[in-house]
Amino acid sequence: MVRRFRQADNARLPAAGRPAERDTDGEIVTIVADWSDHYHDVSLYYAGAVMLAALGLFAAFPGWLDGLLAALTGGWGEAERHLQLATLVVIQAILFLAMRFGFEALPIRGVLIPPAVRGRRVRRRAVQYFKTSAEKRTLGRVGILLYLSLAEHRAEIVADEAIVGKVDDGVWGEAMVALVDRIRDGDPAGGMAAAVTRIGAVLAEHFPKSVDNPNELPDRLIEL
Repeated sequence: MVRRFRQADNARLPAAGRPAERDTDGEIVTIVADWSDHYHDVSLYYAGAVMLAALGLFAAFPGWLDGLLAALTGGWGEAERHLQLATLVVIQAILFLAMRFGFEALPIRGVLIPPAVRGRRVRRRAVQYFKTSAEKRTLGRVGILLYLSLAEHRAEIVADEAIVGKVDDGVWGEAMVALVDRIRDGDPAGGMAAAVTRIGAVLAEHFPKSVDNPNELPDRLIEL
């Protein structure tokens, strides 16, 4: 089950964000989502695999289909081959549709999605949100996004061009560790707040506060 943020949790992010930006021109945007993708293509892969597995079982154990048809017809004689094939096609179609449309309802759906696929989808979604919420939206090109996808257990940091030019990607590792540690303790909001604080410290080092620098991006947590 995805752990939603409570109203009290939402207040912790602005409380952390404002001090984090106090000593820097950098602007931190925080977004949290339940899922980063519907994974419809993954459900198709599993649906196809289930359908082929039914065909494989029929090839390995042809007698089970005869038994099924005998039970349905009352056992009057051996079923004709075309009836067997038609029944198999119907079974495959039912299994395919059940897996395709039932995939999203599976409690273990996140486990069934390969980690590499989850990582790519979360990164892609983070970049999309960054482009609409922070990229080139500050005078100094110093916007940065902290994105958390709860169901995939993934987080991403995406930075604007001025930050990328001065700060190596590895520097954000401490912020990510702080985020992950608190999430493991069951406190994702606290993890986001801790990560924001560390991001602000990095930004303050490279982009110290200038005179009359406006607050150009919202400090509130954006929940999707």
